[in-house]
Amino acid sequence: MEKLILIKVGGKIVEEEKTLHDLLHDFSTIEGYKVLVHGGGRSATKLAAQLGIESKMVNGRRITDMETLKIVTMVYGGLVNKNIVAGLQALGVNALGLTGADMNLMKSDKRPVAEVDYGYVGDVKEVNADLLASLIHQGVVPVLAPLTHDKQGHMLNTNADTIAGEAAKALAKHFDVTLMFCFEKKGVLLDENDDESVIPEINREAFKRYVEQGVIQGGMIPKLENSFQAIDAGVKQVVITQASEIHRGTGTKIS
Repeated sequence: MEKLILIKVGGKIVEEEKTLHDLLHDFSTIEGYKVLVHGGGRSATKLAAQLGIESKMVNGRRITDMETLKIVTMVYGGLVNKNIVAGLQALGVNALGLTGADMNLMKSDKRPVAEVDYGYVGDVKEVNADLLASLIHQGVVPVLAPLTHDKQGHMLNTNADTIAGEAAKALAKHFDVTLMFCFEKKGVLLDENDDESVIPEINREAFKRYVEQGVIQGGMIPKLENSFQAIDAGVKQVVITQASEIHRGTGTKIS
């Protein structure tokens, strides 16, 4: 099958002019089929504060009430997404910014209330992989915002790692997919205070051990869980690395 690279970026990488410029340049030089998934949580938190809306987080996940949903829809689907699309167009990449609602690309169910009521947060149930693959084959580079919909007229805030993982899994029947989670560090670290202590490869057994030891914690746990689920669903390779390293094959490989 033809190869496709799906890159997820978040954090300050997409929200600071210099790091965004460098990322888009590196992404634009990737040959062949590609998809970019982005976050934008810091920008959403900043705008919410300016509007007097408190941002509430539980285990690194945003509680999304109706006012917060308006903020994230504006920021993720508008400001961050279109800045990325415009930047890629300037570099000759025919990018198309999309949320899950566009062309019914990703449908979610509102997360049920359990120990925590996350509000208007979506758990992905369907991905229109055929349509997405058709766009890609036409030379379009999708830029996916972390928003889905419930097909009842409501937008839903959806974790960007989940968007990347679900898109990669769905596209695995059309392409030989490499999924790359890019953030500020060079990979998963053995010692969070040592940026050079990258763990080169992690399997399920090692993952369980690292979690028990407290080496892997917080937001890295769902990132790795998404990675293993992607491998199970046919994604060829998953890599966690620094955004500036996407051409070098470095980082942590998930097996």
